[in-house]
Amino acid sequence: MKKSIFLKLFVLLLGVALAAGFSTVAAAKDIIRIGGIMDTTGGTSDVGKDYAIGMSDAFKYINDNGGVNGKKIKYTWFDYGYRIPEAITKYKMLKRMGSVIIMGWGTGDTEALSPTVNKDKIPYVSASYSAHLTDPKKTPYNLFFSSDYSTNARSAITAWFDKKWKNHPDFGKRKPRFACCYMFASPYCSAPIKAIKDQARLLGFEIGEDQDVSLFALDTKSQIMALKSFKPDVLWHGNTTMSVAATIRDAYALGLGADWIVDNWGFDENLPRLAGEAAEGVMGATPCAFFGQNVKNMDIVVSSAETYSPGVPLGKRLNRTVQAWGDALITWEALKRADRKGVDVTRKDAGEAIMKQGFETLRNFDIGLGAAPISFTPTDHRPATGCRIQIWKGGKFHVVEDVDLKKRWPELWKTKWLGW
Repeated sequence: MKKSIFLKLFVLLLGVALAAGFSTVAAAKDIIRIGGIMDTTGGTSDVGKDYAIGMSDAFKYINDNGGVNGKKIKYTWFDYGYRIPEAITKYKMLKRMGSVIIMGWGTGDTEALSPTVNKDKIPYVSASYSAHLTDPKKTPYNLFFSSDYSTNARSAITAWFDKKWKNHPDFGKRKPRFACCYMFASPYCSAPIKAIKDQARLLGFEIGEDQDVSLFALDTKSQIMALKSFKPDVLWHGNTTMSVAATIRDAYALGLGADWIVDNWGFDENLPRLAGEAAEGVMGATPCAFFGQNVKNMDIVVSSAETYSPGVPLGKRLNRTVQAWGDALITWEALKRADRKGVDVTRKDAGEAIMKQGFETLRNFDIGLGAAPISFTPTDHRPATGCRIQIWKGGKFHVVEDVDLKKRWPELWKTKWLGW
């Protein structure tokens, strides 16, 4: 009798365990694993923290709004402290976890990982907008929503030339004088320098000596003094916000008198807070809107910040949140398209199909957020053909010009500028 009772109990428990196991397997089939490699403690954490929070907000919103045609995303991210070896370690870990897509961060680590990403066929959607990552013949699995750094830099110097130089007292009498400030050793900072100097020559600038400014710089007086003898009319700064603000403050204090154009990672809501009155008149590349600006889908970004990150005051959020959403939204759309075409987007080996049936089907895809419509093809991963340039003036950001490089220099865009 006892044996019979125990046998029945064993069979019952076995049935429950098997049912739970089958349920877990079924649930796992509906999970899409996405990894993240972020910088919240390293050299670019002044912009990286907000980006990381924004990315988490975006994937929570996506899951709460249907996921990928009913399938949920499991987003797991790690801080790598802006250290390339650590990024490689974290990438390997995320790959073992079955990530079908990875949301990356810096230029040095993204470019270092690119050959591995190509071999593994895992779409890598980064916050590095290096033009070196836009030629699919070399980097077929690298993507981002933004116009690339070289496009941003070319657009910025063109907007300054169009809108500012013609009002200068020396216009028509001499060439405008131009120089660059950036951290020489940083792959991110140096990525567009070749392109921006090429654009300066194209527009007829006189080019001065570059100044090496660390991402960690708090005092740049020696670099400003070195520039004074050249008497630049305009300077490009390719660092992130903290060191850009320090450089602009020192230039203002020492009476350099030059205009500034700034890469998108150095041009955000924190710049005028850190640079004060020295920020007046600074222009920068803005491939998306600032946090809270009145553009399509910004209401979703702001309400998600309130819902999913209530501990972070809205007044402290930056356009880095918006940039994170840009990368998350193109990822969401690519996954939905691939899934509808029959791709099992939960499989860890689905990367190639997601790229071909998802990302590379985007044509003039409008994510809103003040971003240009996004297109990817099998031969060109440049998402946009130009960039919006804005200026900080009178306590607000104002649009200076929307520069379309492809429209203005179609042959150069087609035959020369891809990948650099």
